[in-house]
Parts: sequence; structure tokens; C-alpha cells
Amino acid sequence: MAQSTGDGTVSFLTEVRDAVTPRATLLVIGVIALQLLFVASYVGALHDPRPKDVPFGVVAPGAAAERTTARLERLPGSPLDPRPVADEATAREEIMNRDLDGALVIDPSGTTDTLLVASGGGTVLATTLESLTAELEKSQRRTLRTVDVAPASPQDFDGLSSFYLVVGWCVGGYLCASILAISTGARPANPRRAAIRLATMALVSVVGGLGGAVIVGPVLDALPGSVPALWGLGALITFAVGAATLALQGVFGVVGIGLAILLVVVAGNPSAGGAFPLPMLPPFWKAIGPALPPGAGTWAARSVAYFRGNAVTPALLVLSAWAAAGIVITLLAARRRTPGTARP
Repeated sequence: MAQSTGDGTVSFLTEVRDAVTPRATLLVIGVIALQLLFVASYVGALHDPRPKDVPFGVVAPGAAAERTTARLERLPGSPLDPRPVADEATAREEIMNRDLDGALVIDPSGTTDTLLVASGGGTVLATTLESLTAELEKSQRRTLRTVDVAPASPQDFDGLSSFYLVVGWCVGGYLCASILAISTGARPANPRRAAIRLATMALVSVVGGLGGAVIVGPVLDALPGSVPALWGLGALITFAVGAATLALQGVFGVVGIGLAILLVVVAGNPSAGGAFPLPMLPPFWKAIGPALPPGAGTWAARSVAYFRGNAVTPALLVLSAWAAAGIVITLLAARRRTPGTARP
């Protein structure tokens, strides 16, 4: 209770103490920390994108393949990780399997070579590969034609629709989980309440996954690919993020919301390979991206949309691990906090 001074007024210091409690002060400090980490993470990841060790195929006969590979390996900054490929058909297959991001097909009987790219995996990366190989071809007095093996949809500017779709699913996951927890206290009182929250989160995930898939597909025509496949992916992403958020809240209380934002928004979004594909990110973000829900989700969404669903298994395993860990930790945290026999 605020204390009055001699003339009946409340001292300013007392007002401050009543208005900003020690707990609120700690939470504000946490918000400032998140704010600064947000700036550092996004600017650090995206301010100077450079390709590094991009998986790249070289199709050429005999010694020509070795010479071209050696020239590509000597490019300043090591932007490419070139490796010989048997023929053009194999190169196309490896690009569709997402083992390669591009390939250069040398024509030994002419002066025009072919660059195979996949803008569906990231328009910026495809354009960067074209610039790098065009300079090399020019130095050899050869010309280049580009063939897009997995082209991005004309309605999918810079290949960003997959990323924004996944961001929407992630936001829905942690916001819904936060609302479920805050509405009746951050820590579930018992395992039954925790199970009800998880079941509600699963229902929301199914609805949100379907809604996102329909919006980017039939409604906006922004992404090709199977609507049921995107629906299932969206449900898994939303539930994985929501379950992880419930787990963090169950262990840390309201601070868990901040930790969820730290993982998904601060660390996950800039490392997801959305604006710039993974080979163009700095080492730290390139390393953590595939292990976080936004990165795993973006990779899987692009695979569904443009690569016939290839190479989705690792991403689905990552998302499933987040979902399973969220379920287990949420229930264990609720069980640990379940009160024993009540005192009279």
C-alpha cells in the first residue's frame, strides 16, 4: 500500500514501487534483452548474404570436368562446393532430390553451356549461381543459358510464400499456446489440464494447417503442390511450436513465452532460409536453421511445393521431435507441480 507524506500526498518513490514491482522489472529487462537479440539475430543473419559451399554439380567429359571443378573451387570466398556428375539427367535428378542447388553442363562440341538451377528452392540463390557461372564462362569466352529445373510460381515472388506460410503457422502455434496458459495461469495445475491444453492445441493445429494450405493454394494460387500435404505439414508445424511453448510455460511460467519467442522468432525466423537460402547465411544461422521449426518447416514446404515432396523426411523428423518433446515435458511439468494430499 502506498504511504502518504506529512501533507497527505503519496511520495513519488512509493508510487514507483507500487507501479513497477520487482517481478515486473525483471520481465521488462527480459523484454529489452529479447529486443536486442532480435536486432542482432536478424541483422547478423541477413545484412551481408554470401554463398558458401553451395552444392554444385559439373557435367563434362573427362578432363574438362576436372578443369571446370578446379576453377570453381578456386573462386574467391569458396562460394561453391563443386563435384562431378555423370550426365545432365543425373544432375537434374539430384537437384530435384535437393542434393544439389545447381549444376553446370559443359557442351564439348560448342561454346554454349547450360546452367541448371531451381528457383523454387530460393530465387536469390538461383540468381547468385547464374551470376557466378556467367563470369566464369565469360572468362573462358563461352556463353551460358539457364534452365530452371524447379521454377518458382509466378505468384511466389522471390520464393518467399513458403517461408511466410510457415511463419504464420509458427505464430499461430505459440500465440494459441500462450493464450491457453495465460487464461488460467501459466503453469497447468494438474496433468489433466495439461492434456486438455495439448488436445486443444492439436485441434487448433488441424484447423490452422488447413486454413493456411487453402489460402496459399486455391485462394491465392501462390504455391503449387498438394493441398493435403501442406495441410498435414501445417498441422505438424503449428502443433510442434504450440506444444514446445506449453512445455516452456509449464517449466518456467510466463517467462516461457519469452523463451518460445526467442527460439521461434529471434533465432528461428532469420535462420529458416526464407529470405536467403541456407547456403547464403552465416555459419551460426546456417547451422541452427534446420534444427528449429521455422527452418525445418520452410524446407519441407518448398519440397512439397516444388520438388515433388522429396527430401522432407529430415525436416519432418525435426518437427516431430519438437512435438514429442513438447508433449512429454508439458505432462511431466504438470505432474511435478501436482499438489499432494491437501492439508485440512
